[in-house]
Amino acid sequence: MKHTAIILILLQCCLALKTNSTILHKYESIFNFGDSLSDTGNFIRSVAGLPVVPKFPYGKTYFGHPTGRFSDGRLIIDFIAEAVGLPHLKPYLEVVNNGSIDARRGVNFAVAGATALDPTFFATRKIRTFTMTNHSLSVQLDWFKKLKSSLCTTQQDCKTYFKKSLFLVGEIGGNDYNFAFANGANFEQLRPIVPIVVGAITNATSMLIEDGAVELVVPGILPMGCMTSYIATAPLLDKDDVNTTTSCLNRYNEFARYHNDYLQQELQHLRQKHSHARIIYADYYGDSMRLFESPKQYGEFPFILVS
Repeated sequence: MKHTAIILILLQCCLALKTNSTILHKYESIFNFGDSLSDTGNFIRSVAGLPVVPKFPYGKTYFGHPTGRFSDGRLIIDFIAEAVGLPHLKPYLEVVNNGSIDARRGVNFAVAGATALDPTFFATRKIRTFTMTNHSLSVQLDWFKKLKSSLCTTQQDCKTYFKKSLFLVGEIGGNDYNFAFANGANFEQLRPIVPIVVGAITNATSMLIEDGAVELVVPGILPMGCMTSYIATAPLLDKDDVNTTTSCLNRYNEFARYHNDYLQQELQHLRQKHSHARIIYADYYGDSMRLFESPKQYGEFPFILVS
């Protein structure tokens, strides 16, 4: 069996979309915002000279060549596009430089390393961090607004067009914490910014709805305590913090759950504010944890990504 964490998460997304049996068949375009979990080539087009991502074995298992994805195969967004009968999304920075690409089928604005908050936020808060890119969520929204005039013209035209579009806002927000933790920030420093990170995500979602979006998927962040970059520091931490079943770090996972709980709470407020829109929360955390908690249920090598 070639089950993977990516496939598991994908199934959850598709099941969420299928709660209305007609949804999977009605989308005519997809617009995606996020980070490396869904970037299909914006990062490598924005950063010259990066030696790794454009090279083999990236792209090995499906495309046969590097595509700018941080994967050796397809990403969640690729599977979703396939599920609704649409082509894989072209990155925005390719679309704007190639007039032959039909942007009306959808565009990917995600950039690897993107944060929900602008990089200047952390500097003003004196939180040590680093950035892979300045193309945060607000920049991605600006890209969308610039492209919008080529997708539809009048307000009614946009309303009709976006009514048949699927919008994915994330996963994004994880890097806001990951980069800061990697540079020595502690829980006491970062916990107070969770509402601000979530606010950036929900504000973006609200702005898209005001621009005409009516079908949106907003994922939570992954279990940070199960990431190898965190587990590698386990010898320096209290052994009681290591989960004996999963080997994940409890405190980081508790932090991720706090973010996700807060996000779901704020999305409920958005549903009340925009009652005409359908806002779906995608539980990336829960589906990933099922894999970590019961890996043998998902094949002999569940952590080898074959996509």
